[in-house]
Amino acid sequence: MKLGLVVFLTDEVIDPVRLAKEAEARGFHSVYFPEHTHIPVARNTPHPLEGRDFNPAYRRTLDPYIALAAASSVTERLQLGTGIGVVALHDPIILAKELATLDYLSGGRLVLGIGYGWNHDEMHHHGIDPATRRGRTREVMLAMTELWSKEVAEFHGKHVEFGPSWAWPKPVQQPRPRVLIGGPAAPKTFAHIAEFGDGWLPLGASGLRRSIPELHQAFTDAGRDPSEAQIVVMDGPPTEDKLAYFDSLGVEEVAIWVPPGDTDDTLRVLDDYAKRYPALLPS
Repeated sequence: MKLGLVVFLTDEVIDPVRLAKEAEARGFHSVYFPEHTHIPVARNTPHPLEGRDFNPAYRRTLDPYIALAAASSVTERLQLGTGIGVVALHDPIILAKELATLDYLSGGRLVLGIGYGWNHDEMHHHGIDPATRRGRTREVMLAMTELWSKEVAEFHGKHVEFGPSWAWPKPVQQPRPRVLIGGPAAPKTFAHIAEFGDGWLPLGASGLRRSIPELHQAFTDAGRDPSEAQIVVMDGPPTEDKLAYFDSLGVEEVAIWVPPGDTDDTLRVLDDYAKRYPALLPS
């Protein structure tokens, strides 16, 4: 099992270049950055955990794709992830180009952690009906995979439409960069993972033991080997018992939320994790 980091990256915390260099130097496997294009002042949509008065840091998130590109330029092994990217907010042709370029320049280190999105206000500003976000996410991912993997790509769907097209560079990872889908356990989510993803990105340990067989069944139903289903858990500060539990379930990676703080605070947290869990951080 590997150990990664989730950092709520803003203009008030450690910068992604310094973070990436320090994380790789300590042996961490990955970094994950969240995405919000903006936060509408109205805040009519409550956060699923924090309500309408959610963390003001949501207003200040860096663009994760540019931040990951910066991180890639100073690292060689660190996996570069979104946690979580909201692909439904983007033009799929432009996003496919950006992500393929990132995977190409990083030598195949992109991990595309995606979700369906929770902020309806944000979606409305992009002209997206929140009721369509799952269907749109699916089509964006299928369309981008066509652009990434075909010499001449085209896509004709309900939400995404384009005729025969050339698009380079292609990502190093084929037929697509590694895709993890976040969200609670649900049949539709698991079906999407089996159709156009590689694994599940759950938050915490709740219900994990019960849900993993359901994910494996979704892979079987899609004609895929269930052993291919990857699980990367996003979790709070780790404990030995919790990490042992995740390992016993076959979890591939645990991405730990780093508490918000300045550069010195963040480096102290990284040092603490590295000291406590050296077996999970190969040099």
